[in-house]
Amino acid sequence: MKNIILLAPPAAGKGTVAKYLCDTFGYVSISTGDMLREEAKSNEELKAIMESGKLVGDDIVFDLLKAKLNKLGNTPYILDGFPRTVNQAVMYDELLQNIERELGVVIYLDVDKEELKERVVSRIVCPECKASYSTREDDFAPKNGNLCDKCNIELVHRDDDSEEVFYQRYEEYLAKTMSLIDYYEGKGLLVRIGDTDPVVVFDKVSSLVKEND
Repeated sequence: MKNIILLAPPAAGKGTVAKYLCDTFGYVSISTGDMLREEAKSNEELKAIMESGKLVGDDIVFDLLKAKLNKLGNTPYILDGFPRTVNQAVMYDELLQNIERELGVVIYLDVDKEELKERVVSRIVCPECKASYSTREDDFAPKNGNLCDKCNIELVHRDDDSEEVFYQRYEEYLAKTMSLIDYYEGKGLLVRIGDTDPVVVFDKVSSLVKEND
């Protein structure tokens, strides 16, 4: 299976795709944020940096990432939310070359902005288990009125799931990510998936990760 860098704007379904790959093909999802938080439990210097709100240096992030990849061996993985900049992408290329690993494929969930906005404003969540539902899509609607299928408690609409907040987050995402998309597209590694039907998305992703295996 090919390793994956997964890029997606807010509400594009990145978490759903990652879960599908993990459940179906045995992928491991790697979040550098999670790695840093775990390391900070036993590293007082890193803990102080993170608690101060300062940016953690790329050298620290890449040391942790290298250790994680070496530990995984041949297990396929998904990079979630990383790299964030072209500089990090170049450093990641160098890391892979040093440990003799293939980058795999960069999947960009390229969903229309208005579709993403509609997903956000129609989203309701369980305050207990954080499960997400939709008020506009039958396939993702709760089965019992406005109650969570798992917890049987009332679902809520989060304050930040508004049009104003969505547009702000979307523009911030584009500003930070477009150069990264251009970088991987220029290397011939980026695959855009613009479908909204989860079944179609899963089929395309499955074909990509198994291609030439």
